[in-house]
Amino acid sequence: MFNVNAALLLLAISLGAEPVSADFVLKNGTLFDGSGRPGVVGDAAIKGERIVAVGNFTVAGNPKTIDCTGLFIAPGFIDLHTHSDEPLLHPETRANLNYLRQGVTTVVTGNCGLGPTNVAVYFEELRNGGVGSNVIHLIPHNNLKAQVMGNVSRLPTAKEMAEMERLIDKGMNDGAWGISTGLIYNPGTYSKTEEIIALAKVVAKHGGIYASHIRGEGSTVLDSIEEALRIGREAGLPVHISHLKASGRSVWNGKAAEAVGLIKQARASGQAVTADQYPYIASSTSLRATVVPPRFREGSQEDFVARISNKETGPKLRKAIEEHLQQNQNGADLRIARYQRRPEWQGKDLVTIAEMEAKTPLDIVLEIEKNGGAQIVHFSMSEDDVRLIMKQDFVATASDGSAMVPSSTVPHPRGYGCFACKIGRYSIEDRALPVEQAIRSASGLPADILKLPERGYLRPTFFADIVVFDPKTYRDTATYDRPHQYANGVKWLFINGKCVIENGADKSPLAGRVLKHREK
Repeated sequence: MFNVNAALLLLAISLGAEPVSADFVLKNGTLFDGSGRPGVVGDAAIKGERIVAVGNFTVAGNPKTIDCTGLFIAPGFIDLHTHSDEPLLHPETRANLNYLRQGVTTVVTGNCGLGPTNVAVYFEELRNGGVGSNVIHLIPHNNLKAQVMGNVSRLPTAKEMAEMERLIDKGMNDGAWGISTGLIYNPGTYSKTEEIIALAKVVAKHGGIYASHIRGEGSTVLDSIEEALRIGREAGLPVHISHLKASGRSVWNGKAAEAVGLIKQARASGQAVTADQYPYIASSTSLRATVVPPRFREGSQEDFVARISNKETGPKLRKAIEEHLQQNQNGADLRIARYQRRPEWQGKDLVTIAEMEAKTPLDIVLEIEKNGGAQIVHFSMSEDDVRLIMKQDFVATASDGSAMVPSSTVPHPRGYGCFACKIGRYSIEDRALPVEQAIRSASGLPADILKLPERGYLRPTFFADIVVFDPKTYRDTATYDRPHQYANGVKWLFINGKCVIENGADKSPLAGRVLKHREK
């Protein structure tokens, strides 16, 4: 981890420099600058909201000096994929503490095509209430499409298409960083590729990105990646594949390696394409999106319930659900995370619940869906594939979680542990990938993907988003059975120069900001 040449370079740069005026000096820590270079022992100084020195330097005055001997100093982590849109507006979760305790200083919202469509209003609400981390927003295609067309399976009219393009143009002018799609969710799942290309072209005019929860992550994952690549090529903008995976036991046979190879091939040809990943063998989404095919999900909840009892559609719907359950060990791979009507089912898989209730897993699914649905944890990936994907230099770390506080629900542990799991457990403890690469995947790489200026790196003049953590104790503690547990090991955390974690204790000032995209 220690690089002698880099250390000598830092020393050479600092010789003869004027003493640095600072508010905080982090001394004698191992500096990881976010570039992927190995760590070097040195200091970092903060003045106001900025980093003013990194490496070896002398200090003027009497700043607060923090001994970081044995600790790692890194850029604050950037989570490219969260669903914290609404939680960040609520008093109990706007501090985003479950992310701060992992060292995350910036989160991206609007992912999977889900979230607020009025960017200006959303940003104003965040500013008015205050927020614990910095926030970047993507325009969510599903909500945008539903706003203009409703939940219908048809092509947009010329008028509807023009309205979606207008709203995207407005959202980009208001500071969004791109557009996201979630092509397994309604109503985006009904969109043709050509529609998405047309909308992405509007984003491209503003220098934004296209981020996608692709149309299929199982047997159709390669075709789905090809679709995303086509959208990027024809619209002329960077492509980002959300939570890259090979989902389902039937594709644990090299499909992940093929997906990685496909992206590498596109990158080698010059296309801008990246991905992100959460380091877990389970995903999490709605039960309906997992076991109910799109052709049965059009319209309202009332429409869906009517289909269940309809003489023609009911048997077809039941058969389709049963087929999906069989692909998931008859439902044993599907665990209920949140279902308010029967909280005692939370944390249990469908087979266990069915046995408890003397019913079949299909009966349980139909009961849940008649009552509005549930969030699930889906055990669908292989450990070998998870490790393969995380080693790729184009794969950033991202949680796919949301701001939350402990409750009776049993969500996926990624919202509390993603970054500590990747860096602490997989990299530092298991040595699955170098520490400098793991840190880059959470800092410099996501900043590069977003083209985010002055963040993501430990560099003078950059904003002082900095995490200091103990490599011996920086670990996730959240588990699938007990997910509401904060990560350990972050000693100090600075956001925009303000100390929000001090010697391991939460100070929790709302130091975050809305970060608006301004590139044209």
